[in-house]
Parts: sequence; C-alpha cells; structure tokens
Amino acid sequence: MWSGMLRELRYLLTHKWDLCLVTLAPLFIIVLFSSMFYQGKPEHLPIAIIDQDQSELSRNIKKYVSHNSTLDIVIVSQSPDEVERLLNQTKIWGYISIPAGAEQRLVQAEDAEISIVFNQSYFSVGNSISSAMLVSTVEAIADFTGHNYLENIIPYVDIPTPNVKISPLYNPGLSYEFYLEPFVVPAILHLLLCCCVAFAVGQELKFNSTGKWLNQRTIFSALFAKNLTYVLIFTAWTWVWMFWLIEIRGWFVAGQLWIILLGQFFFYSAYAFMSSTVVLATRDLAKSFGLIAVYGGSSLSFAGVTLPLNNAPLFTQFWASIIPYTPYAKLQTEQWVIGSPVSISLLPLAVLAIYCLLYFATAYFFLSKYLKEVKS
Repeated sequence: MWSGMLRELRYLLTHKWDLCLVTLAPLFIIVLFSSMFYQGKPEHLPIAIIDQDQSELSRNIKKYVSHNSTLDIVIVSQSPDEVERLLNQTKIWGYISIPAGAEQRLVQAEDAEISIVFNQSYFSVGNSISSAMLVSTVEAIADFTGHNYLENIIPYVDIPTPNVKISPLYNPGLSYEFYLEPFVVPAILHLLLCCCVAFAVGQELKFNSTGKWLNQRTIFSALFAKNLTYVLIFTAWTWVWMFWLIEIRGWFVAGQLWIILLGQFFFYSAYAFMSSTVVLATRDLAKSFGLIAVYGGSSLSFAGVTLPLNNAPLFTQFWASIIPYTPYAKLQTEQWVIGSPVSISLLPLAVLAIYCLLYFATAYFFLSKYLKEVKS
C-alpha cells in the first residue's frame, strides 16, 4: 500500500497539471471563499424611503433606518415612480413607503398603511434587507408612540409592560461566513477530489499501466492506496481551511473536533471510491466526468443546507438520501455549530462509513473484472 501511495506521489510530482489540481486549486478555493465571506454578512445595502407624510413619525423611521448598519438610505423621495425606477435598475434593493396621513392614522389607532417592498430575486440580500427594514421600522414606530405621542398626552404611570425575548441560536450575528463557508468549501473540494481520482484511474486504464494490479493479491491495496493518496491530500487542505476559520477567525467548535475530522476522512473516501467506481464501470473519462458532475455537483443543493427538504418532491428526498454529503453536513452542523452529544452524531458517521464500504466494494468488483479481461 505504501509503495502504491509513493507511486502516486511520484506521478503527481512529474505531471505539473495534476500537481496543480491538488495544490494550487484547493489553495485558490480556500483563499477565494475565505475572502468572499470575510465580512460576515452584507452591510450598507442601498434602499430608499418614499416619504409622503413629512411628519415626526417619518423622520423617526428615517433615523432608525439610518442607524442600522445593514442598510444605506440612498434617496428619500416623495415620488413612487422615481423609487420604482431605481428598484427596477437594481440600484436599490427595497424601499419603505410612508403614505400621507400615516402619523395621524397611527395615533388614532388605525392602520398607518406603511409598507415595505424588497427585491427577493436575490434571496440572501432580500432576506437581509427585509429583516433590517422591518426591525428598524417597528422600533421607530414604538419609539414614536412611547416618547413622541403617549408621553405627551398620558400622565406617567409606573406599570409593568410585557416583554418578548427573541434569541437566535448558534449564529446570532447571522454571519454568512459561519453559515455558508463551512458547507461551500467541502462541497467544492470534494468535487475537485472526484475529478482528480477519476482522472488518475482513467489514466491507468488509458495507458494500460495496471500491471501491478494483475496479481489478485495486490488489487485491494493498490486500489486503496491510489484513492487514499488523494483523500489524505484533500483532507489536509480541509484542515488548513479549518485552522483558518477556527484559530484565526475565531469560529470555535462547540462539540467534538475528532468526530468532525473522522467524518471528513470518511466523506472524502466515499466520494473518491465513488469516482473510481464510475471510471472503472464506464471506462470512459468523458462519461465519468458527466456522472460525477451530476452526483457530486448536486451535493450542496440536495443536502438540505441551502434549500430545505421539507415537503420536497419524492425524487429530491431520494437523491438527498443517496449522497454522502447529506450525512456529513448533518454531522458537521451537530458538532461544529450546535455542540450535540457524540452519540447523536454516530448515526451520520456510520452512514458515511457504509458509503465508503459500498463504493470501495463496487470499485473493487469492477477493477477485478477489468484485470481479468486484460489478463485473458
């Protein structure tokens, strides 16, 4: 097995493009996404305010909105057409409309008819500005009602008022760096790993260089060694990225680190053996890359991370259940973010181990079949 790994490393050292795929490409991915999510969450998103009321209430809303770091008021206008034009040109992401007579209706316990409009075609940005505009507007209305209106007409009465406490768990700052980056980087690295393994195995078949595998006793170790070389390389790159995120950026692991590392090893091994299976079964690199792109490229979308699986079609739920990324994402969330007991994460870890055994067994079967054909 060790000789097989050394053979694969010598191959990488003598082929510059293959070496770049396991060195410069992962480094570029880590640097790119670490830089992209470094700010945590988007801030100073441009919005507008349609102020047709020109009242103390509207001024209070503008004050609270301007104090929200997520938002940036680029224009305050009385013309809805002008604001709609900016929205259609995507120069603003939303606006708050304060119609004439809003303050008067509010103090008369009527609907103030204040409306919030936002562009939801950009899902993350739309959610960010909608929440920020809603919170700022509600706070401004509450402040106006308590300090500018009721305080002036009702004498001071010391009575308790109900309070509702809202506590976002695990990511209270709504940071994209801690929400998306831990899923995006492994998703891209595992796809790159699949391509590297598929190409390495395909080259063996193309140039008929499987002489060392002709002895049936060496098939197991040769297949395992070739895949293990790339698994260890990409696992090491994942640890480099985790060191950056945990030690440098401060996103500490709430649970047990060792089970995350073990899960990563099984995760990458499962996809490596899957790539070997596809290449050995099709014996065609073009077809193999197509199948790998469908199976591995869909991981992030079908794992329930960015898009929910609740009430999803039966095919979507089936696809989510047959990709190794789904149990890995669950294990990572439980241990890195939530801090769940280890016993809870043993199930997804076991599922990953089953994927490894299943794909290695199928790869071994197809390799044995190929070697028998070559030998005959």
